[in-house]
Amino acid sequence: MTRNYRALLAVSVLFVLLFAAVGARAAEEGGNTTTEHATEIFKWINFAIVAGVLIWVFGKVLPPKFRSHAEMVGSAITKATAVKAAADAQLREAETKLANLQKEVTELRAFAARESAAEVERLRSATQNDALKIAAAAKAEIEAAERTARLALKALAANLAVDGAESLLAKQLNAQAHEALISNFVKSLEERPN
Repeated sequence: MTRNYRALLAVSVLFVLLFAAVGARAAEEGGNTTTEHATEIFKWINFAIVAGVLIWVFGKVLPPKFRSHAEMVGSAITKATAVKAAADAQLREAETKLANLQKEVTELRAFAARESAAEVERLRSATQNDALKIAAAAKAEIEAAERTARLALKALAANLAVDGAESLLAKQLNAQAHEALISNFVKSLEERPN
């Protein structure tokens, strides 16, 4: 406010000096030019009043608007940062699960191999055919676990993609875009025969 006050004061002083200079010149010339100079002085005074009012109005109205716009942009940035942090956390969690998946698969394979060796030792008297069936069952179990883990990972990736697309759509879908989508849908329904 003090800056606006200083500017208004400076403009006022400038016009007072201008008024004094024009008055002095008019006194020197005298006669008919006095009315012309008086008219010119009143034009300058009118200009000064209009300029002062404009400066005051812009000084009062614009800063709050700029401030509210800056706050709105700041809150949008904060929300976007929070969404990005949540997405990064989900990505780290998915990467950890993927890394653990490889360890689990390795452990399952090692366990199956140990179990197969133990069965071979315990059932040495059993036929070679039984040992092959046990190894095949362990391998199938490992592959089933891998498939299940991959499906879970694909489902998680699909959920993340849907969430990302949903947030992107929410950001880009303003009132005008929403209205245009509805209008296009209604037009496509009108063009269809029954």
